[in-house]
Amino acid sequence: MVTSLSSRLRASIAALMYVTGESQRDLAAVLGLSQGQVSRRQSGAAAWSLEQCEALAAHWGIDALDLLAGPTRASEALPEPDARSERRPR
Repeated sequence: MVTSLSSRLRASIAALMYVTGESQRDLAAVLGLSQGQVSRRQSGAAAWSLEQCEALAAHWGIDALDLLAGPTRASEALPEPDARSERRPR
């Protein structure tokens, strides 16, 4: 089964949110969006922009292409947990 790029991106973001313990509200703060805007992007009702993909990839310390490659690749690309600990939500 072929998965669309937008579906892969949403799955990657969901996986990284899970692994890092971040919420939609956390991502909204990173991107300067509301939680509702992040929710619409994650549900597929609105599209993630390339600039937002780049900002999320930078936030997680990965390459944007890893983010687009799917949840497994994106999760494997994350820096070690101690390198991410400063970004972990309280």
